[in-house]
Amino acid sequence: MSTAADEQLRLLRLLRRVRDRIDREHARPLDVEALARGVHLSAGHLSREFRRAYGEPPHRYLMTRRVERAMALLRSTDLPVTQVCLAVGCTSLGSFTTRFTELVGVPPATYRRRARGGAADRLPGCVARRVTRPVRDGEAARARAGAA
Repeated sequence: MSTAADEQLRLLRLLRRVRDRIDREHARPLDVEALARGVHLSAGHLSREFRRAYGEPPHRYLMTRRVERAMALLRSTDLPVTQVCLAVGCTSLGSFTTRFTELVGVPPATYRRRARGGAADRLPGCVARRVTRPVRDGEAARARAGAA
């Protein structure tokens, strides 16, 4: 017989599988329904439980991963912004640019100009990812306002 604690651990294992899949396959077309089918949960239940466990819904987590990867590509390659958008799994340049700007605080082209030759280029990759990690939902504007 399964206890509530056993059921919670099972659910957390499933959520970790979803998060790991997003981290691994962020450049592929992913949607909440497909992620939910992969762990035999309903899309609504997956979204609620994922948010409860990780503080944000799966789609927002996916977009954050995509923006992080885009930041790395913008710093390290000369790919046009459109190619970066497609390389990280986004299909709409407008939506990508909007979300990138929300999380980072500047559009992708501006980010590239500012990041070239910056401190992140001289740091180890693991440190650069932490320092340049995008912020969520308007935090970029608040962070800039607090720094001023």
